Amino acid sequence: MKQTLVRLMIFVEVLSLAGCVSVGSLGVITKSSVDPVAFLKSGHNIQDLGPAQGQACRYFIIAVVPWGDSDIQTAVDRALAPTGADALVNVTTSTSLYGFIPVYNILSFTCTSVKGTAIKFQK
Repeated sequence: MKQTLVRLMIFVEVLSLAGCVSVGSLGVITKSSVDPVAFLKSGHNIQDLGPAQGQACRYFIIAVVPWGDSDIQTAVDRALAPTGADALVNVTTSTSLYGFIPVYNILSFTCTSVKGTAIKFQK
């Protein structure tokens, strides 16, 4: 009986830390200040600046008090900021949602991550 109770308690504790992740791929994502259609139509040359990654998170306390920004554009802007790049190509995105004691939503957060190759459009 004690062993069954211990297993049940472990199972309940594991369930109290819940999360999920979704992953996708995209061709090109530009920073918010760039008009991608205009650049693609004009046929500018590009400079490869190497790999880049960024993350943006939004937090919730008791599922009522939010702060932060988990928007994909924020994650892209954060990935491009260190290099001054204009866009990411061959992009992989992932969105995660985590909850601690999810039944009561004491604390939960969602994060969007992007990884790809940073490029700069040449004038």
